[in-house]
Amino acid sequence: MDDFTYRGGFLHAEDVPLPRIAEAVGTPFYCYSTRAILRQYQAFKNAFAGVDAKICYALKANANLAVVRTLVTAGAGADVVSEGELRIALAAGAAPAKIVFSGVGKTRREIAFALETGIFQINVESEPELEVLGETARSLGKEIDVAIRLNPDVDARTHAKITTGRKENKFGVLMESARQLYVRGARMPGLSMRGVAVHIGSLLTDIAPYREAFERVVEFVRVLRKDGHDIRRIDLGGGLGIAYGNETTPGVTDYAAMVKEVTGGIGCELTFEPGRFLVGNAGLLVSRVVYVKKGAARDIVIVDSAMNDLIRPALYDAFHKIVTVAEPNPGARHEPVDVVGPVCESADIFARARALTPVVAGDLLAICSAGAYASVMASTYNARLPAPEVMVNGAKYAVVRPRPDYAELMGRDCLPDWLRPNAGDAMDVGATKRDVA
Repeated sequence: MDDFTYRGGFLHAEDVPLPRIAEAVGTPFYCYSTRAILRQYQAFKNAFAGVDAKICYALKANANLAVVRTLVTAGAGADVVSEGELRIALAAGAAPAKIVFSGVGKTRREIAFALETGIFQINVESEPELEVLGETARSLGKEIDVAIRLNPDVDARTHAKITTGRKENKFGVLMESARQLYVRGARMPGLSMRGVAVHIGSLLTDIAPYREAFERVVEFVRVLRKDGHDIRRIDLGGGLGIAYGNETTPGVTDYAAMVKEVTGGIGCELTFEPGRFLVGNAGLLVSRVVYVKKGAARDIVIVDSAMNDLIRPALYDAFHKIVTVAEPNPGARHEPVDVVGPVCESADIFARARALTPVVAGDLLAICSAGAYASVMASTYNARLPAPEVMVNGAKYAVVRPRPDYAELMGRDCLPDWLRPNAGDAMDVGATKRDVA
């Protein structure tokens, strides 16, 4: 979080004080640092200098068009898991030749769109998907390079809800079954079985599971080549973790050294799909204190952001560092408090017994490491308006996704004929509109 620092008594995003943004756009809001995103991308790129590799940003981490455009402009490709993400990648300027389509449930429509777009590679995750891909390619007269995503049955040692490489997970094809899929795919017109893919989970904080999985993949490539398949690519996925608190995470240079060691003699182009590593610590969720309530055990700080803005604590029991936007005085006392949102769920808690300097209603708090899996997982639960997204670049900032108003929120709904009001008694959805800039 080096690009979020205290200066002049207040937390800044690069060179912009956060209170200035809060005054202009209201709270809560997400704030992204351009400099932090580019620094992480360059670190990843430098770690693999001299290696034949593609870096395809995983849009599932943060699909804001400005975030994607920032990375594409720096040279990144895109890893997508839906037609929507593919369209965002294209709108951001990503070259089709640098786009990988992953995901366990691609529909016929999505596959057809990917084929028509002419993307770099589709990562197939099941026998039925391979059949649909082959049928669709034949019907459209298109060709596509294919990788089978292997399930290596490796424990990523991460949260159970974000591990993807165990045999009981829904992802990929077990290695004992994948060999026959390559035979079937090679017989299908339009499919070139050029690659092998793997992704064992998200937020890995240990390189050892990567090594185990990658060694299995490299050995499988040798087996496939003996079978006569022209395997030219290995997609090693993403999942490299970041520090949300004081935990130790693997450095990208250590990760790269391990990858080079394991894959060095196989002669394949490599593809990487980092997401959280690039954007996770490049974002904050800035909230305003609404009330401070006396609780049975400690004070409860109620803020205007909620689990619909950042669901990770509720969904994964995830830790996010929380700091005051006003710089604490040296030696200021810290007291344990619960930081909670206003949603009608007991799970709507950002932190329990978290040590903070005293705050009062109107103060600003920043929830850190909210650049990944925050806005993309947000909802309008409790009819709450989605928080706007702001991008900072040096001393400049811009709203890159505005907060909608209530008319827009309700405008997505349509009444059936039998519930429409009578003439002269029309409902005025627009009457609920208010200034929520």
